[in-house]
Amino acid sequence: MAPIVPKAVLFLDDEQSYVELMTQLLSDNLDCPILPYTRPHEALAALPRLDVAMIVTDYSMSPMNGIDFLYRAHAVRPQIAAMMITGHRIELEDKDLSHVPGLRATLFKPISWRMLAENIIKHWPDPNPPVLR
Repeated sequence: MAPIVPKAVLFLDDEQSYVELMTQLLSDNLDCPILPYTRPHEALAALPRLDVAMIVTDYSMSPMNGIDFLYRAHAVRPQIAAMMITGHRIELEDKDLSHVPGLRATLFKPISWRMLAENIIKHWPDPNPPVLR
């Protein structure tokens, strides 16, 4: 019997250096592919071709924020779970985000790679989450 290969995590943030750092740390420590993106429209265009179980997106991006991105991603792949990370705690703390499709958690920067990895595992949408190495 072949081992189960976990689906990927799509990681989206418009800060290139942050995407590079978190992608490297998560790739080194989780046994699933981490697919980095810095442009929401490029991530949406690629989504139909990708085997993604989890989206991790920043909230504050231009020209499309994380909430808008998740609505559009859900229209393409409704089964994907999502987490939003943000440095805008005050802006999101009092917002009711229960209407955002697939959103399982909102995490506030600064966030360690380990906390992010643990939340990816915790909120994975199927019974085969990635594991920490």
